[in-house]
Amino acid sequence: MSKRDLKPIVVEGRNCWRIERADKARMIVDAADYFALLERLMADAKQRILLIGWDFDPRIALKPGKDGQGEPLGDYLLRLAHEKPDRDIDILRWNFGGLKQFAMPRIVSMVMRWKLTRSISFRLDSAHPVGCSHHQKVAVFDDHLAVCGGIDVGARRWDTRDHKDGDPRRTAPDGKAYMPWHDSTMILAGPVGNALAELGNERWQRATKKPLRDLKGEGENWPDDLKPDFEGVDVAISRTRSEYDGYEEIREIEQLYLDMIAAADRFIYFENQYFTSGKIAAAIAERLSEDDPPEFVMVMPKTADGWLEQMAMDAARVQLVREIAKAKHGDRLKVYYPQTGKGEAIYVHAKTAIVDDRMIRVGSANMNNRSMGLDSECDVTIDTALPANMGAEPKIARLRTSLIAEHLDVPEEKVAATFKRTGSLIDTIEALRGKGRSLELLDLVPPGPMDEFIAENELLDPTSPDAMFESLTERGLRKSWHRGRDWMRRHRPFRRRST
Repeated sequence: MSKRDLKPIVVEGRNCWRIERADKARMIVDAADYFALLERLMADAKQRILLIGWDFDPRIALKPGKDGQGEPLGDYLLRLAHEKPDRDIDILRWNFGGLKQFAMPRIVSMVMRWKLTRSISFRLDSAHPVGCSHHQKVAVFDDHLAVCGGIDVGARRWDTRDHKDGDPRRTAPDGKAYMPWHDSTMILAGPVGNALAELGNERWQRATKKPLRDLKGEGENWPDDLKPDFEGVDVAISRTRSEYDGYEEIREIEQLYLDMIAAADRFIYFENQYFTSGKIAAAIAERLSEDDPPEFVMVMPKTADGWLEQMAMDAARVQLVREIAKAKHGDRLKVYYPQTGKGEAIYVHAKTAIVDDRMIRVGSANMNNRSMGLDSECDVTIDTALPANMGAEPKIARLRTSLIAEHLDVPEEKVAATFKRTGSLIDTIEALRGKGRSLELLDLVPPGPMDEFIAENELLDPTSPDAMFESLTERGLRKSWHRGRDWMRRHRPFRRRST
């Protein structure tokens, strides 16, 4: 079977909401580049700037100076409002995190100053069940140009692709240094931007009970000096949404993960913050029980960020990876974490996946239960099996090569040549990783009794809003594992392998 005979992985109504054309699209890696671009996009917007996210901190500098200081984002937005008062600046962030910020005088003062303008509208999103969060990270400009991915416009996110040790620009608003941070997002222009604007408008109306005003249709222009990775491609938009207030549950993202795993021929390269979904883990284990399975490479944080997250997420990850290792070809799963030249772990917040260099996916969804069924999420995917996207495989391969080269701190040409010689992602990484800044294999230290209990019973990572209130006998990693294994066994015909 040739590559042109491959069936698309993305299917409207199954694992994505809509498939829309992107006139141009580009992956943005790490927040230094994204924040600098965001400053320009906001300045160039004619009618509306719409920012939707899990986090939003007006104290941060989009372009910090050598001392980590710079014009605060909140002041920059005020300046934009004064320069063009008829342009709307609408900001929607998750309510729980936002309420915590109201204990910070600088933020309260800034929000009050915003309220004195008629341009800036700042709202909190509580339109979700108890225990869930609004986790999408979407920015839309004039309902035409959009950004969708994993980067929050918040504190402790800014970093360059160099991830330099002791970079003074990595300074939080409280004056404290923070860890190196790796992230990704995607900018898209054209009809897919209109679709993401529709998604953002719907989310705004759910949260505020008021619609955004209609625009005249004067689209935001793609920056002249920003070279796109893709032109004229079809992009799938996938969502997670829990059932709430008359809106039905959506689990497109979970289905897309399962379909990706089922369809992979040679490899899947993941960058993700968490790996705690028993259903996804079991699907990987089923593939690794085959005679000639694909490889699975995960680049993740060494540990989760925060004590509670470490208790819940790290322990579950260890248990799932150890279970996958029991499969017939369990050694075809490798989990790495990146580190700096002096050995400090780089925190991986990106949510990126690349399948066989035929598909790239960037979004907000982690590989945990919350992203499958609790929190609101949005991912975008370019699948080269769609007719409009044929021939884009080398561009996806270049992006994958660039990511691996960043983590290994070696030239992209060396990564590409090694992969061409070995035909294996794992062999490529193992041949090139070394001392200093590189990728390290995750040490699968067995969790302690408390960590294991929390992880095994999914106490902080339930599979649905209702599961938070189920008894311990009705929930847990093992039940999620069995659901994933059963799904993969039922859907083996979905796979279409190339020759």
